[in-house]
Amino acid sequence: MRAKMSRLSLAVALATLSLSAVAQQQTVSAENNENKAERKTIMPALEVIRVVGTANPVLLDQTGTVVIINREQIEQIQPLSTEDILRRIPGINIKSEEETSVVANFGIRGLSASESKSLMLEDGVPVAPGLFVGNDRYFNPRIQRVEQVEVLKGSASLRYGPSTIGGVVNYQTKTPDDGVTLTGRAGSFNMQEVNVEAGGKSASGDAFAGIVATHASSDGFMDKDYEMTDVMAKAGVIFSNNQKLGIKISRYENDANISYRGLLLADYLAGADYNPAPDDYFLTDRTAFDINHEWTLSSNATLKTLLYWSEMSRDYWRYNVDSAASNEAGRWVYTDALTGNNRSFDRVGIETRLNVDHNLAGLTANSELGLRFMQEEANDTRIRAVRSADRTGVNDRHRIDSADSVAAYAQSRIELNDQFAVTPGLRVESYEQTRLILTDNNATAKTSNTEVLPGIGATYNLNEAAQLYGGVYRAFSPASNGVALDGLTDQDLDGERSTNYELGLRGKQGKISYEVAAFMMDFSNQVVTGNSDPNLSQSNAGETEHRGMEFMLGYQLAGGFSIHSNATWVPTSEFKSGENQGNRLPYAPKIIANLALNYQLEKLSAALTAHHRGEQYGDASNTLDIPDGAAGGIWGGLMPSYTVLDLTAQYKLADNVRVFGAVKNLTNKRYITGLRQGIYVGPERSFELGVSYSF
Repeated sequence: MRAKMSRLSLAVALATLSLSAVAQQQTVSAENNENKAERKTIMPALEVIRVVGTANPVLLDQTGTVVIINREQIEQIQPLSTEDILRRIPGINIKSEEETSVVANFGIRGLSASESKSLMLEDGVPVAPGLFVGNDRYFNPRIQRVEQVEVLKGSASLRYGPSTIGGVVNYQTKTPDDGVTLTGRAGSFNMQEVNVEAGGKSASGDAFAGIVATHASSDGFMDKDYEMTDVMAKAGVIFSNNQKLGIKISRYENDANISYRGLLLADYLAGADYNPAPDDYFLTDRTAFDINHEWTLSSNATLKTLLYWSEMSRDYWRYNVDSAASNEAGRWVYTDALTGNNRSFDRVGIETRLNVDHNLAGLTANSELGLRFMQEEANDTRIRAVRSADRTGVNDRHRIDSADSVAAYAQSRIELNDQFAVTPGLRVESYEQTRLILTDNNATAKTSNTEVLPGIGATYNLNEAAQLYGGVYRAFSPASNGVALDGLTDQDLDGERSTNYELGLRGKQGKISYEVAAFMMDFSNQVVTGNSDPNLSQSNAGETEHRGMEFMLGYQLAGGFSIHSNATWVPTSEFKSGENQGNRLPYAPKIIANLALNYQLEKLSAALTAHHRGEQYGDASNTLDIPDGAAGGIWGGLMPSYTVLDLTAQYKLADNVRVFGAVKNLTNKRYITGLRQGIYVGPERSFELGVSYSF
C-alpha cells in the first residue's frame, strides 16, 4: 500500500506540473437557455464533443461519427435505463438482461454485445469497474442522473483509453438549475420512481451547489424485482484568477433479483413469464467522487485536471441447480447449495490535459497534450453456503487483482485551409497487472505491457452545410488479469488490437439532415478467454474483421411532424482465424434499424418509435438450435429478428408542470434478447404515467 501511495503521490506531482488537461465538455447548442449556459461556465461537463461554431451544429471538429442525445430527447424517450437510449443510436446493439440494465451489455459496429470493447465514461471519468483487472460490465450509470448521452466513434477515440476499439460512450450528468424539480412516475409491474433535482447559485453567480436523487422500485417483468437508490451532489466555484473548481459526489445502491438463468426452451415457447431464478440476487453499491479543475492560462491555453476515486461492491448470490431434475421438469430445479461470487473494485486516477490554440508553420492549429495515471484493485471472494446459513459460509477462493497504468497522448488539429483540416495523434498506454491468490499460500504473478497507438483523421467542409470526414487509427483492449495471468503464469499477452478505418459524410440542408459512414475494423490478436488451462491461453490468438455502414436521416414534415431514422448494416463480422474461422461473431446482427415519427405542437409532443434488430447468433460456433434442456457449457442458438414499437407523449400543463406517459412494446411482441443459461425474454407490453413539477 505504501508503494502504491508513493506512486500516486508522484503521479499527482507530475500531473500538476505537466501542462496538460482533462477534456471537459463545452458542447454548444443553440437551444440552451441562459441559465444552462451560465451553470456550465461554473462547472463544465467533461467533453467528448466540440461543435465548430454555433450557426450550424452539423460541422464538427471531430474526425469520427458523433451522436448526441440531449435532455429533451431523453425526456421524450422516457427510458428506464441508459440502454433504452443506446439502442436508438446507429452502430449499437444491446444484449438486454432485464428492463433497467443493472449491468452494461452493448456492442458497437459488429463487436459482440457480450464483450463490447468500448469505453464507458461518466462526465469523462471511467466508470466500468475493471478496465484492466476485468469484470467491466458490473456497473451501469442510472439514466435518472443523465443530462446528455454522447457516443463517439472513429479516430477521435484516440483521446481516450483503454478499450476504445468500438468507440466511447460518455454519460454527461445533470447539474440542477436554481430551484427544485420533483418528478414521479409509476407503471406496470408495480414500478414506482421518485426523482428530486435541487440547486442554487450564489448572489454573484460564481458558485453553485445541487443534488439529484432517485429512489425506484419494481416487482419487475418476470418478477425480477429491484430496489434502487441513487444520489449525486455537485458543487462548483469560479475563482477570480481565471480558475474554476467543481466537485461531484455520488452514492448508488441496488438490490436486484436477477441471475444468469433464463427460461428453458419449452417454457419460453409456452409463453411463461415467471422468474427462472427466484432466489438469486445481484447486490451492488458504489461510492465515487470527482474533482475537476480548470485554469485559463491565457486566451489561447487552458489547463484542465481531473482527480477521481470510486469504490464499488458486487455480491452475486446464486443457488446451484440439479441438472437432471431440471431436464425432467422442463425448468430449473434448485438445490440448497448457495454460492456468493462477491467482488469489490477500487479505482483512483488523475488525468490532466493542456489545450492550446497556436500557429504551426503558419497554419492555424489546436493541440492537446494529456497524461493519465490510474490504479485499480479487485477483491474477489467465493463464499460456499447453504440456504439456511443466511449467506454465510466458507471462502474457498480469495484473490486480489490489481493494475497500475499510465497513459500519455498528443494530437493536433491543423487547418490546412478554410475547408480542410487534419488531426494526427499518438497515444501510449503502459500497464502492469498483478494477481495474488490468498487461498493458495499468497501465490502471486505479474505481467506488464505497453501499447503504442497512432492515428490520423481529417475533415473537409464541402460547403456550409456538408462535411466529409474520416480517419484511421489503432485501438486496443487489455487482456484482463484472469487471462493475462491464467494459471498464475505470465501468458505474455499483448493487448487486443484493432486497426480501424472510417469514411463519412454528414450534412443538413433545409428540412433534411443526414449522415452516412462506412467503417472497417481489422481486429487482430484477439485473446482466447474462458479457459482454466493455462496451456490454452498462453499465446495471442484470433483475428476478426468487421465491415459495414451506418445511415442517419431526419426530415421535418409539415404540421409539427418529423421523421428520424437510422440503420446499421454490418455484412461482415466474422472470425478470420482459429477454430471458429468463417463464423459470425455472436451478438452481432447484420441489420439494426430505428424509425421515429415525432409530433411537436405548442405544449404537446409525442413519438411513435420502432426498433428492429436482425437475427443473431448466441455463440461463436454459430449453433442454430437453442438447447431444449438444462445444457451445460455455453448456450447458443440463432435468435430470431424482432421489431418493437413504443408510443410516448408529454404535455406541458404550465411552464413548471409536465405530464408524460408511455406504452412500451405496443404490440406485446414476445422476443429473445439474449442467451446465457437459458433464454432472456424481452419485456412484455407495459404502461407508464408520470408528472414533473418545478418550483
